[in-house]
Amino acid sequence: MNCAISGEVPAEPVVSTKSGLLFERRLIERHISDYGKCPVTGEPLTIDDIVPIKTGEIIKPKTLQTASIPGMLGTFQNEWDGLMLSNYALEQQLHTARQELSHALYQHDSACRVIARLKKERDEARQLLAEVERHIPAAPEAVTASATLSNGKRADEDLGSDAKKLCPGISAEIITELTDCNAALSQKRKKRQIPQTLASIGALEKFTQLSSHPLHKTNKPGICSMDILHSKDVIATGGVDATAVLFDRPSGQILSTLTGHSKKVTSVKFVGDADLVLTASADKTVRIWRDSGDGNYACGHTLYDHSAEVQAVTVHPTNKYFVSASLDSTWCFYDLSSGLCLSKVSESDNSQKVGYTAAAFHPDGLILGTGTSQSVVKIWDVKSQANVAKFDGHTGEVTAISFSENGYFLATAAEDGVRLWDLRKLRNFKSFLSADANSVEFDPSGSYLGIAASDIRVYQTASVKAEWNLIKTLPDLSGTGKATCVKFGSDAQYVAVGSMDHNLRIFGLPGNEKANADDDSAQDQ
Repeated sequence: MNCAISGEVPAEPVVSTKSGLLFERRLIERHISDYGKCPVTGEPLTIDDIVPIKTGEIIKPKTLQTASIPGMLGTFQNEWDGLMLSNYALEQQLHTARQELSHALYQHDSACRVIARLKKERDEARQLLAEVERHIPAAPEAVTASATLSNGKRADEDLGSDAKKLCPGISAEIITELTDCNAALSQKRKKRQIPQTLASIGALEKFTQLSSHPLHKTNKPGICSMDILHSKDVIATGGVDATAVLFDRPSGQILSTLTGHSKKVTSVKFVGDADLVLTASADKTVRIWRDSGDGNYACGHTLYDHSAEVQAVTVHPTNKYFVSASLDSTWCFYDLSSGLCLSKVSESDNSQKVGYTAAAFHPDGLILGTGTSQSVVKIWDVKSQANVAKFDGHTGEVTAISFSENGYFLATAAEDGVRLWDLRKLRNFKSFLSADANSVEFDPSGSYLGIAASDIRVYQTASVKAEWNLIKTLPDLSGTGKATCVKFGSDAQYVAVGSMDHNLRIFGLPGNEKANADDDSAQDQ
């Protein structure tokens, strides 16, 4: 049927409900908008009076060329040519698909062979591990016997090298435990809030020296390392005089002096809230100290797994494992309860030996950071003991490293100063130039950063793009011109500083000494 206006077959046909005539939609709508009536009958007509009609697709008639036999033959020839070209393209695609399928089948066959070989090697490794585990119970007694017989001196020669180097590896159960700890701490960090009791910037600006305590011998002065047990406000220091001292800050009394190392104590760490202390020494040993119940600490294990000076110990967040780092180019992963070295890790490339001078666990526990004597900072995956990242840029040996509580920032100290690294993008985003930076430390809340060098500087932490403002510069009052370590007290209410003399110095807000002591006394009651 044709349009009553144009006389052609309408593309969008509509019909008038009043006259029953058929129209092209666009034409009748235009006529209604101009005249408001039917163009044929002249009756009043509105848009609501027309109804669209659904029809099949309108096929336009062939052109006049196809009305003759020569024209039809030409059309057939064109369609045949198009069909041949399409068929040729399909054959090429089929050939390419066959080649890709053949290659995929070859790769699949190779992968199956590799998987079969790896399964065989895995089964052999499990069998060897089972044989090794049958000898594990004898290892702790052997190490303890060595510690008892040596009386602070090396006696591992009597045990033989095999007993000393037996490392069963980090088991799947331990890896699961480390992974669960990581998940729990990561979830907890998302809900973490800055404590209201945290010292304000204004308070830190007023910090001054509150006290000085001579903890180590004067004939061999120097504090090399420090740690704070915040729950009990006890400070541990390691000295050049080969001793570690436990100092109760509120009372100002020495709780215990740990003797047994033959050379300087390079690192000291508390283990959670337990009565355990770890010490590392230049005498190539690590010692685990336990409170005997009367306030005196006894050495439970002496570990001889390193062949050079042990520079650092760091405790895993589970408080069940710890790592020691040494100048012999290795770091060891230990089980704390038994003192057994589970894994001894060195670089796979032995062409260039590097000595480890600092170590620290990431707050979540699955990443270990180490500093080296070759100015390089290395990041390790604890589960696989693989080196996953390296940070270059320092000059001189890396003396200290510290992870921020937010888990994103790493601070490293070296002879050229302190550098801040973004662990998300693995890049250095800020540097503090300072000659011979000996120590760097984030406070437990991640709000402040302390740097010990020729003086002690406290910065307010910020973001990658924001400015890290200097809050306070504390002088080194030791007269040696070298502050060796800095630590923040609970809620940054004070700053503890060790230097190359025999004194531990406490910096804080004047007038807070008695208040802090009263608070600690009330908590004990």
